[in-house]
Order: sequence, then C-alpha cells, then structure tokens
Amino acid sequence: MTMRACGLALLLAVAGAAHAEGRLAVHDAWVRAIPPGASMTAGYATLSNDGDSPVTVLTAQSDTFRNVSLHETILTQDIAKMREVHRLVVAPGATVKLEPGGYHLMLMSPRRNIAVGDKVGITFLLQDGQRVDTSFDVTDPSAVDD
Repeated sequence: MTMRACGLALLLAVAGAAHAEGRLAVHDAWVRAIPPGASMTAGYATLSNDGDSPVTVLTAQSDTFRNVSLHETILTQDIAKMREVHRLVVAPGATVKLEPGGYHLMLMSPRRNIAVGDKVGITFLLQDGQRVDTSFDVTDPSAVDD
C-alpha cells in the first residue's frame, strides 16, 4: 500500500469514527424566572442525539447557580416526588424532553438575580468527557403552559 493510500485509509477511518459518536443537541431551552426570595428554579429543554451511538448526560453546571442537578418527577400513588438522576441516556436518533412533571434541571442558589429576558449559560457534562455549552432563556413562569 502506498503512503498516499495509507493516509487516505487513515483519514476515512478517523472520519468514520467521528461520525459514529453520539452528538447531543439542545433545543428550546428555558428557565423559570426566580420569584423574589426564592433560592431555586428549574430548567427545561429538548435534548436530541443525531449521532450513531448513545449519549450519556452525567450532570450540568452553570456560572449563574452554585448547584445544578438533573432530576426526575415520579408520580407514586398520586403523590409527585422528585429524585436526582445521575445519568440520562439519549439513544441514537432519539430525543428526551426536560419538562415540567418529568426530567428537569434543578437550579439552586443563584449567584446573581435573573430576570425575564435574560440568558443563562448551562453546560451539560457527558460521560465521554464532552461538554455541551447551551444558553437558556429566562421566561415568566405565568406565561408558560405546564
């Protein structure tokens, strides 16, 4: 095999491997505005994987909040309970909604005031070491239909 053919084979192998990875995309991201005196709020978005392998979200972080965690609301005997989720898998070609009453981000202890119309930066941390930076719109809670 010539040097040129080896180089081309290596380039195609690398390109194929990059395509085989999962790729997390974040859409329709929003955060509830924080009422006066409150120390937490929630974040919602649609997560999609347009790659060929699963994407595992381990957690999220934000410079705006001291603590960010992924939670799920579970209904047991007509009682809603929240529990922390330590990994959320998004299958290839699938979407997972972070929405009221389901999976969502708990955003606690804000470092600054946030108001309707602001943007909040949130980074999703993935199992493979990738970091996905996103921007969430701060929305008036009364304007959002649960």
